[in-house]
Formats: sequence, structure tokens, C-alpha cells
Amino acid sequence: MLRRIACRVVLLALAGLLAAAAAASARVLIVTQRQVSYPHYTTIQAAVNVAHPGDWILIDRGVYVGTVWITTPRLHLRGINRNQVIVDGRHSVGNGIVITAGGDSVENLTVRNFDRRKREDSANGNEVWWEGAGSKGAKIGIHGWSGQYLTAYDTGLLGGYGLFASHSVNGFFKHVYASGFNDSGLYVGGCRDCHALIQDALVERNALGWSSTNAGGHLIVEDSTFRDNSVGVAPDSEPDSDRPPPQDGVCNSASNRATLPTFSSTQIDRCTIFRHNLIEDNNNLSTPANSDILNAPWGDGVVLGGDYADLFEDNTIRNNPSFGILVLERPDPFPPQSNTVYFQSSGDRVSDNRITGNAKLPGTYDIGLEGGQFGTQNSVNDCFSGNTFGTSSPANIEGTWGCQNATTPNGGGALFTEILTLIAQSGARHQRPQPAPRPQPTMPRPCRGVPRNPLCG
Repeated sequence: MLRRIACRVVLLALAGLLAAAAAASARVLIVTQRQVSYPHYTTIQAAVNVAHPGDWILIDRGVYVGTVWITTPRLHLRGINRNQVIVDGRHSVGNGIVITAGGDSVENLTVRNFDRRKREDSANGNEVWWEGAGSKGAKIGIHGWSGQYLTAYDTGLLGGYGLFASHSVNGFFKHVYASGFNDSGLYVGGCRDCHALIQDALVERNALGWSSTNAGGHLIVEDSTFRDNSVGVAPDSEPDSDRPPPQDGVCNSASNRATLPTFSSTQIDRCTIFRHNLIEDNNNLSTPANSDILNAPWGDGVVLGGDYADLFEDNTIRNNPSFGILVLERPDPFPPQSNTVYFQSSGDRVSDNRITGNAKLPGTYDIGLEGGQFGTQNSVNDCFSGNTFGTSSPANIEGTWGCQNATTPNGGGALFTEILTLIAQSGARHQRPQPAPRPQPTMPRPCRGVPRNPLCG
């Protein structure tokens, strides 16, 4: 036993020495547009091209035009000031910063005005994109990603996504901002078990504040604000986008291989969690919008479209003109065709939220549940408990559909006509460019953790 313990101590010490050696060998590549006497690069891409795994790329204040492609793993890309280090697309077609390797971090800078060729051009218009799919299709291509103190915005009509992680796991967004996009400001997609954290985000003036297609498992969105979007928060399942479907929030979702999972009870373990968020005033019909958004109900705080086993707890959802939170089945494509997949909404839990001041439009409610009209008619075992709210459909939603019940039935089709009305109103929007944001909080000590370098003094 003593020998085993001693061996473990030696291994731990060796691991520490190796980590220290790796940190000591990391280089700092400085990017600046000033005339300086020390070695530097004048473009971010030039520094990226010569960087080795583990290196730092430290960016001085300035406006840097054009796309940055990162294919080297474990790079640390950091601006010296979030509001004064700007990667600028100048409304050209393309993406801002694209990362295809694992372990890369992007921090403390602004990316703006990289546009789509047209409003449905999903290959362009993404400001910061961890792109894990590549040629691998539905497989996870990035293990380890992080973005913090990031601002992403577009002042035109063709910005697609702000901060975007697809087919990527083990990562986070912290202290981030996004506005002006015709899809969503923040997005995570194509990961059965994402192991992702979103924390302290401010997302406003987008078609969707948050979306996460076919993303679930261990995924937490907390302590964030989604306001003045067309729709605030909208995770969903889709058959043809960021596969494989569906969105599945149970803790063991990694083992799920069913496109239409079933849950026999409300008493399940959920690890996709939205908590401690403010979701308010999502009534903006002037945002840019692509065709998918034009076919979605507007004015909702939260829409769970074909979602499975998500948990919404301790959020404030207020002053959204249609539904505060709407849970509904999602046939896709709709109207139904021969290739339609009939995603249900099943196993979701909505508890201990403050859902007030919503439902200003006829036929809308603070809480709405629709299901059981299409496909397997298996939108069951959704439950609601402990919420502060005014109106609901079905009525008595915390009775028949209360989380104290082991099982709950379909929600029925009473809301179906009103949902179609909201979709029609969404299609009649008057899109216009959204304004540039105010300066956002910059990283308090941007030189902390960076090896010695002349830019930090």
C-alpha cells in the first residue's frame, strides 16, 4: 500500500512538472498595428499561422479586418481590451473567427458585421464559430472550447449567428454579449451530451436570443438575460440541422439512439437546465429574420418545440406579449409531408419560476402546453409546479399537469389556432438593422495568466 501511495505521489509530481514545463515553453505572439521595437504581427491570421499548440496570441487595440481561421489545437486567443480589439467583417460575406480544433479559447474582444450571402446562408454570417462537424457530419469534432468576455453583433440584415458552437463538447460561454442576428445570438447544437455551460450572457435584439438544436445532456444556461428579441429562448429538435436529433435533456442522453424518445414518468433525472435567467420583453418584430424564424411564433419568452426532458427553474419570465413559456410538439417539416418527423415535447419540467405580465395578445397565456395532435401523440409527462403565474392553457395546469403526478397527459390542441396566428404575424415583420451595442465589461486583468511579454509590460 505504501509503495502504491508513493508511486502515486511521484506520478502527480511528474504531471505537475510536465504541466509547468509546457507552460514555460508556451510562446506569446503579439499582434499590433502600432510601430513597436519588439517582434510582432500586424494581422491575427499571421500569428495564428505560425502558432504551436499551447501558444498565446495576445492582440493589441485596433480594428482587424477579415476572417480568422484556427486549426491548431490549444491556442489562447485574447484581446487586451474587449471593446477596443475588434475583428471587423465590414458586412462582407464570410465568418469572423472559425475554430476547428479542440482546446482553443477566444477571449476579450469584439467580432462584428460578418454577413451571410443571403438570409438562409448558414455557412456564413457567424461571428465566432466552434465548428466541430466539418467533413465528419454528425460526429463530435471538437473536445474542449471556451469563449469569454466576447461581444458579437451585426448592424445589417444578414448576420446569422453571434456565438456558435456546433458538434463541440466540454466548453463554455461566460460574460458574453450578442445582438442583431437573423437567427440566434447564442447557439449550441449537434451534441447529444454537450457538457456545456453558458453563464452571464446578455442577448438582445436578435430573431432568437438563445437556440440549441439537438443539444442536450449536461447543458446549463444560467444567470443570463434574454430581452428585446423576437423570441427569447428556443431550444428545439430538427431532423436536418446539426444532427443527430433530437434535443434530449436527460442525464443519460448520450446513450439515446431514438429520434423520438419516450418517458414513462415525470420523475426523471434532467441535466439540461435553464435557471436564474431573466427572459423579458421579447416582442421585437424589427429584428432581422431568416425563413425559419418567419415561420415561428413570435413574442414568446420561452418556446420548447419538440423538446425532451428539459428543466426550467427559478427564472423570471415577464412582459412577453404572447406566451411566457410555450411547450409544444413540433412536426418538421410543417405542414406534414411524407418526410415529416413528428417530434413530441415530453418529460419537460417547469417549476418555481416567476412567469408574470405576459399574454397581452388574445388567446395567449403565461403558460401554454400543446400536444397530442400529430404523429405518435406522445407529448406526455411534461409537468408544472410551484410557478408564480396568472393564466394557463390548459387550465389548472399545476393540477392535472402538476409535477406531483407520476404521469401527465397530452396538452391537447386548444392552442393550435393561436400558434398559427402568431406564425402569420411573425411573417409580416418589418425588418431593420439593429444598433451597435454599448461598451461591455472588459476582462479585469487581461494579462493575468499570460507568460511574460512586452505588451503586458
